[in-house]
Amino acid sequence: MDTIKNPNIFWLTGMSGSGKSTLATYIEDFCKKRQYKVYIVDGDEVRDKDVEKLGFDREDVLKNNLRIAKLCLSLKDEGFNIVLVPVISPYEEIRGKVRLILEPNLHLVYVKADIDSLKKRDTKGLYAASDNGLINDLIGYSEVNPYDEPSNAELTIETGNHKSVQESCRQLSNYFTKEIIT
Repeated sequence: MDTIKNPNIFWLTGMSGSGKSTLATYIEDFCKKRQYKVYIVDGDEVRDKDVEKLGFDREDVLKNNLRIAKLCLSLKDEGFNIVLVPVISPYEEIRGKVRLILEPNLHLVYVKADIDSLKKRDTKGLYAASDNGLINDLIGYSEVNPYDEPSNAELTIETGNHKSVQESCRQLSNYFTKEIIT
């Protein structure tokens, strides 16, 4: 069996509907087949479990992302080889703080999709709700809540309509195999 170099955290950032969870689930299956100890951290679950209910303004997103980073450290200490974190994580400042906490074992993966692709997928109905005035702060879509594209991602995966899910999964698994497995 191949071995993992170190416990590693894959932080998948991108706008809602870009494919972060799809890619995380793919890598989870990939890891389980190789008997690696793997865990997916769901940002919404972390948000929902905490006593302090957080919103989606900059300060609350920062708090939630830092909670997730600390949870990743705990999971690493519990013996998980791979921790997968599919969260929007929209601000460069926050990702920088997360990087300081999790380095040298962090792999920032930018899951990038154009707005047209995101609106077509709209798995949670958020873009339609925003267009209908029901949501006024959708991250990366509204003027009040931007998404800063990462300037230092280890990997960028384009997931727009021109690219298949299989291509995106293959790109991530190739990176994973090259960087993680010895």
